[in-house]
Amino acid sequence: MTEAAATPKPKRGTFYRIRVTILSLILGGVILYAWFDVHRRHSRTTWKRPINIAYVVVCEAPVEPGSLKALEERVPALEQRLDDEMKRYKPDGPSPPFRVTVLGPVVGAEPPPQPPPEGGIVANTLYQFHLNRWTAKVDAIGNLDTHFFDSRIYLFARPPESAQRKEIEGSSELGGTVGVVRVELDASMADFTLFVASHEMFHTLGATDKYAPDGSILVPDGLAEPDLQPIYPQRYAELMARHRPISAIVNRPPVNLDQLAVGAKTAEEIGWLPKAP
Repeated sequence: MTEAAATPKPKRGTFYRIRVTILSLILGGVILYAWFDVHRRHSRTTWKRPINIAYVVVCEAPVEPGSLKALEERVPALEQRLDDEMKRYKPDGPSPPFRVTVLGPVVGAEPPPQPPPEGGIVANTLYQFHLNRWTAKVDAIGNLDTHFFDSRIYLFARPPESAQRKEIEGSSELGGTVGVVRVELDASMADFTLFVASHEMFHTLGATDKYAPDGSILVPDGLAEPDLQPIYPQRYAELMARHRPISAIVNRPPVNLDQLAVGAKTAEEIGWLPKAP
């Protein structure tokens, strides 16, 4: 009995080879971009150079003109304070460690997306997607070139609703490059706005919060001077703890940038100290 001849496989055509080549180039480009992005993020905390930071003011509604001027005028004080803090841990680091630029105001942008109330890979991925779209729109409206900056914090500002109570809150991606701060901004809020913006900026460098879900400050990591005797009141507000502990149960926002401090745990997380074994 004669066996049937095997059917020859069709030869791959030129179009197929072109398609495979294009897909391979795209995949290679994605891998190269991912490697470059990871390398760039990691290089920020080697402290071989100053880190370039943008604080982009986005106005939901017109704010007092003096507010933006006050922010810009207090940037040198912020840079100096962070320089002093770095020298306590890493005296051979770049001076100043941060170069901060205030950009804007950008007017006419929609509000930023809200971070998901609960974590999760899908929710966080969608949030980052929408956040990246929002920042791209802000940059386009303001005609801003922000690619030069290592980290960007967008200050979504509106006028205060009350002279007695001014709200501010922020969010950012741990180890990422972008953060958002929502603030009721006037000239009196310049120092605290820069404090909170720097808190979010430190998140992008890998620093974690030093307060519990109920807002209480973690001890000892949330104390700027954990060896102070008596331990309360603390003289400084640890940047990632947000507030200055007055007692074991009472905390106060920092009055000005002179009260900003970076604790040892935060210094370790951003590369100012070697990682603990």
